[in-house]
Amino acid sequence: MSISHDQLPEQALAWHRAGKGAVIATVVETWGSAPRPVGSQLVISGEAELAGSVSGGCVEGAVVAEALDAIETGQATSMTFGVSDDEAFAVGLACGGQIRVIVEPVGAHISEDLLAELVAARAARTAVALAVNPDTWERRLVRPGADDPLASAVTARARADKSGFEEAWFLGLHNPPLRMVVVGAVHIAQPLLTMARLAGYDPVLVDPREAFASAARFPGETLVHEWPDAALAAEGLDARTAVVTLTHDPKLDDPAIKVALASECFYLGCLGSTRTHAKRVARLEESGFTPDQIGRIHAPVGLNIGAKSPAEIAISVMAQITERLRRP
Repeated sequence: MSISHDQLPEQALAWHRAGKGAVIATVVETWGSAPRPVGSQLVISGEAELAGSVSGGCVEGAVVAEALDAIETGQATSMTFGVSDDEAFAVGLACGGQIRVIVEPVGAHISEDLLAELVAARAARTAVALAVNPDTWERRLVRPGADDPLASAVTARARADKSGFEEAWFLGLHNPPLRMVVVGAVHIAQPLLTMARLAGYDPVLVDPREAFASAARFPGETLVHEWPDAALAAEGLDARTAVVTLTHDPKLDDPAIKVALASECFYLGCLGSTRTHAKRVARLEESGFTPDQIGRIHAPVGLNIGAKSPAEIAISVMAQITERLRRP
């Protein structure tokens, strides 16, 4: 089974079921100039295989050593690095940052059933938090809207895409993976899909023109040859989805835009000049869309960085999508 770089619970479950043993290390608190945000994870097998990161590399060695001990003892532990600048430098936190990491062996502390339930929720694109109390090591899954005292906090953190403590409980948030739907198999789509995947998105390319959206031009990508409105409706656009239209052809772009505007997608960007967009706005107004709805469209697509080549335009698009995601 091929597991991508951001499927860390899935990797831990696979190692555990293969009999290798597995440990999940999670950043639960940071102070100062920490290299990785709260919620970052590193998973370690009993054969010292690694996936993910808790510090960008600077304290991984100490965490791995603790993880291998945890596989032997079955005991979860909490570790803090960087109490002072000298100690921070010793473990690689040269700016004096501090991080707290909890190290939990699968099986002994995180049960296989609980981890499998988490993996299933992620596969179903359901927001969920793995709640753990580091004082008692009690843990459970909490979903937004559930009959649980922590549910409202999980709902708020799912919207903010941010893990963290709620009193004694650490809520490790697992939001649905980011997705990007690109309409139009043009030159810009080639680097854009690659960049999107590197940034952690699961991209889909939609274009009914099979000569354009071919496996030869887009090797290894997910290609959908349906009409854009039907394809986007089938994708089920949600608040973790970005949509980019690139065809310049109203017959293809407009149906996709209308579906996107009626959805909860967090970003909608459309290729075309200011003049092209003005015509697009007029068509949408004739179709009954309000100024507030139309105002969700980023057009011309991408940040204005003076991009010229397809790759540069793709960079500007990814930058704008990132800005919209992180600074809504």
